[in-house]
Amino acid sequence: MIQGDPVPDMMKTEQHTDTPRPTDPAAAPLDGPVHTSAEPQDTRDAWPAIRKGFRRRCPNCGTGHILRSYLKLRDHCPVCREELFHARADDGPAYLTILFVGHLMAPALHIAFVTWRPEPLTLITIFSIGCIGLSLYLLPRLKGAIVGFQWARRMHGFS
Repeated sequence: MIQGDPVPDMMKTEQHTDTPRPTDPAAAPLDGPVHTSAEPQDTRDAWPAIRKGFRRRCPNCGTGHILRSYLKLRDHCPVCREELFHARADDGPAYLTILFVGHLMAPALHIAFVTWRPEPLTLITIFSIGCIGLSLYLLPRLKGAIVGFQWARRMHGFS
């Protein structure tokens, strides 16, 4: 440390020149400028991918089935070989199903009760069957839509 210099030597930063960076990331200096090797990727339209996913088709080609059973996702598309195992739908389809079914059936229940005044047992039977049927219809379609959205946004390893 120089006399009268208030900054110690280890606190000073050196100016880096434009020297080529090593190919090994571990050999790169920690205090150098940030360089990324990621190239800008082309954008994918989200809505067509979501529509293809809602139809339970591959978000890439639109023809291959993405589900091999009711909710089990295939590892790859059987037509275009797009990898699908990256998708992480988790609880999203269930939450969306509850949201849609609740917002559709609650007003319908109210309107049916106010308009026709059916017996409570009849009303609960009809609307229980309707809720279960609509939930079973929407759940795999919403899972496909979420997979399509993740594919369009290149989330969770989709490239």
